[in-house]
Parts: sequence; C-alpha cells; structure tokens
Amino acid sequence: MNRCSVNRFLLLPLTVAIALLAGRSDDAVGQSRQLQLRLEATTRLDCSFSTLATGDWDDVATTAAVTPSEFELSFFDIDAEEGTAEADGQFGSSYIVVRYSSGYLHLMQMRGSGPLRLTTVLAQEAGDGRLMAIHTRHEYSPTILPGFTSRPEMYLGACSIDE
Repeated sequence: MNRCSVNRFLLLPLTVAIALLAGRSDDAVGQSRQLQLRLEATTRLDCSFSTLATGDWDDVATTAAVTPSEFELSFFDIDAEEGTAEADGQFGSSYIVVRYSSGYLHLMQMRGSGPLRLTTVLAQEAGDGRLMAIHTRHEYSPTILPGFTSRPEMYLGACSIDE
C-alpha cells in the first residue's frame, strides 16, 4: 500500500469525525461538560436500579435472564481526587475505591470473601436530573439462595447527585 492510499484511507474517518464535532451545538457541549464537572465533584450519590440481567452457565452454554428490579444503593463521602468513598447498601456500609475518568465515575467494592461489585455512573442524563448508572456483581455460588447474589448480575438504572 503506497502512502497516497493510506492518506485516502484515513481521510474518510477524519472527515466524518470533524463533521460530527462541527454538528454539536455549543449548548450540548456545555451541558455535557457541566454534567462531567458535577459528577467529578459529587460527594454523594443515591441510585436506584429497575432492570436486572442475571448470567448463568448451563453445562457448556451460557444464558442470561432479564427481569424487573427494585434495588437501591447510596454512596457517600465520595472523594474522586483521593479515590475513596463509602457505600450504604442492604448489608451495611463498606469502603469503596473510586476513580473518575472522562465522564465516568467508577466505584469499586471488593469484599473479603472474594466478590467484586462495580458501579459506574455516566455523565449522561437519564431524566429528572438523574444520571445513567450500571451496577455489576461479579459473584458465583453453586447454591442459589433467594435474596442473595449467587450468579453474575448487571443492574441498569440512574443516580441522583446530592450536592
């Protein structure tokens, strides 16, 4: 491939990217930046999740089931700069590791028994001043107990920033 072909190959994606950026209004860019700043500076989040996807293994095949959910979770004393927070969930408070990056606030909780729980709040409107959120539970137990996580779970919902 000669140099001219490479330049033409890169020209189309570059042109599309410029057109997309040029089409964004200043208001949309400003609103997005305002949401990012609010999310990065927040010290408390109150989240609710209305959809649950649960994964499982059936011999060699994997499956997933999607069901409605009513799950709430709060984070407080969030300090994105220091990378710390506390979580208040159905089993009490626990220490959380926090990382903010380009419109994503990640809150990671690792329990001493092994499971990982991760909540990501996006600087994207979800209506009523709330922001889109994802909560995952990386956990597995051979026995399924109602009310306890025993398979991998992903919750979708929204969080409000309490300032």
